Amino acid sequence: MVQSLFSTSITSLPLLARGKVRDNYAVDEDKILMIATDRISAFDVVMGEPIPGKGILLTQMALFWFDKLSDLCPNHLTHQAPESVVSDLEKQQVRERSMLVQRLKPLPIEAVVRGYLAGSAWTEYTMHQTACGIALPKGLKNASELHEPIFTPATKAAVGDHDENISFEQTVSLIGSSLAHQVRDLSIALYSKARSIALEKGIIIADTKFEFGLNEKNEVVLMDEILTPDSSRYWPLETYQEGSNPPSYDKQFLRDWLESSQTNGLAWNKTAPAPALPNDVIEQTTKKYQEVWAKFKP
Repeated sequence: MVQSLFSTSITSLPLLARGKVRDNYAVDEDKILMIATDRISAFDVVMGEPIPGKGILLTQMALFWFDKLSDLCPNHLTHQAPESVVSDLEKQQVRERSMLVQRLKPLPIEAVVRGYLAGSAWTEYTMHQTACGIALPKGLKNASELHEPIFTPATKAAVGDHDENISFEQTVSLIGSSLAHQVRDLSIALYSKARSIALEKGIIIADTKFEFGLNEKNEVVLMDEILTPDSSRYWPLETYQEGSNPPSYDKQFLRDWLESSQTNGLAWNKTAPAPALPNDVIEQTTKKYQEVWAKFKP
């Protein structure tokens, strides 16, 4: 049984930030220790209960994809052992669930790529025939594959706040035209290669998001997590059917439960605190994460 880690307690390094899932520590001026806890968020609210082993799974899956896509874009990995920068008593908090990475200047956008019409993009399409402001052909259905992947960036939100979709023009105003075009093209190339790899495993990557930063040479570097069930919508190919919501290998099970749950007789309003998660919801969510990683695990 994997022991859960809801929050880290590293004292040998200064804490930089606690995010929705990751706790980041300063190693020196050039490196950061990123530790993926077992916290889980939904609707931008962190749940009060952990998903056992989730942080290990997210880290191993991110490392898998960084390796597979390293020919397209440099990434933030230093390839140094994370255990080497903490005390002996703290190694258990770090082992298998952390990455020792370069310090970068993060770009202030989420680089979202969609290959299928789903989620909020589908909702928008039903009203305006657009997805994140991009005009799409008539006659598409829920879960329809798009003719070409589309780049639909969003702003980065602080913990507890919601990401907001922005136009490509707004992206240009935030980071400049040259950088915006580079990030868009890189994101679509990364998604396209990952989608092809996943299809060979019987998995559809409906959409995903990437994050990029700039190194000291102002080069674009892929950072944070990549193509995990927290940042991507994974569907089983064998049960995919256009027109209906495929079952997802991610936290959609948790979202669905939260949407239908009752707290003190009232529907949850998607603000903190979240309802307490029953054991069966934790177990089913854990199972979904494990199922998709099993498809890729070497």
